[in-house]
Amino acid sequence: MDEAMKPYKGLRVLDAGQGIAGPYCGMMLAACGADVIKLEPAEGDWSRGLGTAKDGVSVMTVCFNRGKRSVVLDLKSDDGRAATAKLAASADVLIEAFRPGVAARIGLGPENAKPDAVCLSISGFGQTGPYSERPCTDSVAQAFSGMVSLNEGADGVPHKVGAFVSDMATGIYAFSAVQVALAARLQDSTPRRRVIDMSLMAATSNLLTHQIGEWGVQGKPAAPPNAPAGAYQCADGAWVMVTLVRESEWLTICDTLGIEHAKTDPRFTTFPLRWENREALYAIVRAAFIQRHSAEWVTLLQGARLLADRVNSPLDWLSNEHVVAYGGAARIKQPQLGEVPLPMLPGLGHWHALAPTLGQHTADVLAEIGA
Repeated sequence: MDEAMKPYKGLRVLDAGQGIAGPYCGMMLAACGADVIKLEPAEGDWSRGLGTAKDGVSVMTVCFNRGKRSVVLDLKSDDGRAATAKLAASADVLIEAFRPGVAARIGLGPENAKPDAVCLSISGFGQTGPYSERPCTDSVAQAFSGMVSLNEGADGVPHKVGAFVSDMATGIYAFSAVQVALAARLQDSTPRRRVIDMSLMAATSNLLTHQIGEWGVQGKPAAPPNAPAGAYQCADGAWVMVTLVRESEWLTICDTLGIEHAKTDPRFTTFPLRWENREALYAIVRAAFIQRHSAEWVTLLQGARLLADRVNSPLDWLSNEHVVAYGGAARIKQPQLGEVPLPMLPGLGHWHALAPTLGQHTADVLAEIGA
């Protein structure tokens, strides 16, 4: 990363979150130059034990905690709470992800922060309302927001999205909100704490802005606007995704797939009609795709200026010639795990900082604050 893209040098962040959402926000602040202190219990952030892990460092740890300093404190002890209070009082940005009310009880609420601090609270359903106390995870947020209902599989079962989209989106929205608050602090130096209420519910529903708008206007489930967009299996077993946004592209798809007869079929002449008769339509399109290998279809479809590409796995993406040429991923040499391939931070570039081991910087940080 370009050093000129690190405007938060000299800024201290206390990151008391665990998992993905809060830590991802904290990591991006670290990438932009902030001194991010990750506060952990003796057993460590629960993400340290999930997935591929060794010696207390998991791939998830690397993905969301690089560039931070790890401090372990016992918040049940007097010394631990006293040190936590000093850390909170020294932070320009305070990140917590406890249930509403818990942070205040353990000395991590806004009232414990600097007078001009940005205080970010991340929760499942927000700090107020009848559901504020409910536990929440990425899967729960996807289900509650309506995302799972929109992702029905061929088996007829609604599925969660395979990636941690709710957690990741929450972290990104949190990062944006913190930056807005920091910019506001620059414009108005009057000491006041800027408190941000960020929830997985709000972040996930924001990803569904169009669907919520469509369903709300119609008062009923809105049909997908562009049948027969979707993924289709090819002769080699691989899948190709094709989509369309104009009626004229339907005619081009018919020509490219060799199903010219479908162009004049009265069941398929408009987007609404194609959706109404989707079962018959999909059967025709599937029968065409299964006749050729995926590489052939991608060449033909893209050659016709259609929106299409192969459905890749993460490994396919890493080895793709364009990704390699573009520099889309870099390998981080994390001592406990070896080389960990990670995508660049969009707009910021590659950042090769390592993730801390549990409590790696406790002594140094406590000495800095005189605790």
